[in-house]
Amino acid sequence: MPASSASSQDIDHVASALVVSLPALHRALERQVDQEFPHPRLPEGQLALLWLVEEREGITVREAADALLMKPNNVSALVSQLTELELLERRQDPADKRVAHLHPTATARQRLAEVRRLKTAYVARALHALTDGERDALGSALGALTSLSRHLPPTAG
Repeated sequence: MPASSASSQDIDHVASALVVSLPALHRALERQVDQEFPHPRLPEGQLALLWLVEEREGITVREAADALLMKPNNVSALVSQLTELELLERRQDPADKRVAHLHPTATARQRLAEVRRLKTAYVARALHALTDGERDALGSALGALTSLSRHLPPTAG
């Protein structure tokens, strides 16, 4: 639906449907992971930081705080918790000893990969239950969803 021909009512309808369906999809995936993942579930803030550090390895506490829209001291507390759990490493910056770069541990990488595999398998199973047309429509929508996410403000999750 090109922006020039989409009515305000059509846009509102699509926006409303996405606001309902995307979190429902996320919750369904999280419930499935909670049932099958053999490790304790981390609090949301720790998870958000761990996913961010995996995506942007070497990020500093300040950069992570900016990306997660959190205060640096709160991110620093999360870093300490994840370090104690042996899921995150702080590596001192060689040029500035006051700065630490964050890196996921091998255990964290393995667990994040396991969660990603579980979620991918759940979605793949669900996709097999859809019609060819529904799968084609979802495939066609992936680029638009990615573009949509770039137009939304950054979030902490």
